[in-house]
Amino acid sequence: MSLGLPRVIAAVVAVGVLAGCGSFRAPQVHGTGAGGDRQQATVDEDTEPAPDTAPVRSKPAAARITYPADGSRRWLAAAGQTGPASGQGGTLLRYRVLVERDIKGLPAATFATAVAATLGADDGWTAGGQWRFKRVGPGQAYDFTLYLATPDTRDELCRDVPDGYTSCRSGDKVVLNVARWVEGVPSYGKNLASYRRYMVNHEVGHRLGHGHELCPGPGEPAPVMQQQTLGLHGCQPNDAPYVDGESYHGPSGAYPDGTPEREKGRK
Repeated sequence: MSLGLPRVIAAVVAVGVLAGCGSFRAPQVHGTGAGGDRQQATVDEDTEPAPDTAPVRSKPAAARITYPADGSRRWLAAAGQTGPASGQGGTLLRYRVLVERDIKGLPAATFATAVAATLGADDGWTAGGQWRFKRVGPGQAYDFTLYLATPDTRDELCRDVPDGYTSCRSGDKVVLNVARWVEGVPSYGKNLASYRRYMVNHEVGHRLGHGHELCPGPGEPAPVMQQQTLGLHGCQPNDAPYVDGESYHGPSGAYPDGTPEREKGRK
């Protein structure tokens, strides 16, 4: 693929809240322990999130995923991964995976497996040797939390302009809206599996310090930090931060796209 475009080593870190993705700041690596997120008391994680004991299947049976618009703010935690961290070098970030208990048909273990596959992919954030990722289980120290949340819980976790539609990153919370995980977006132009990889890479990219980016030119791949959920602006959908083996970026900035109507849940 001939991109003919400058590749910037790092995107500009934005300050504040940008529509559709929440707030972001430069990464802070720290061992917060099992209760580190409870400083934001509007979201009740009860005591320690309960471990999800559902087995991981290599080819899980297709199940309908259902969820309410407004969940309980109670969580199931995926177990820590076995084996080494993803990536060959760089800073290690430990993350935990929590799935809101009201989400049915998607075990935390299954969701966590998809997340790990994205973070450890050859074209993912570990490709440049700057980052490594390791999923930890309940009670272990972590650097950020990746949530799969119902639309209204998304708004409380993100603490941005509430929309019930998008995903976000806020501090050490990487929040994926289950409605987008299940339904994708009609304008994306690739399959749901690709959109899910985009969701993970985009929001984790904010946790790594990257801000929003623009389409570099008609027909070119969209940068993974472009708000592809809200529009492609002439670019082609792209779910990874590396294209043809190189870190791929567009100009810093965000489009004034509107946000679709808030989600109502799925029965």
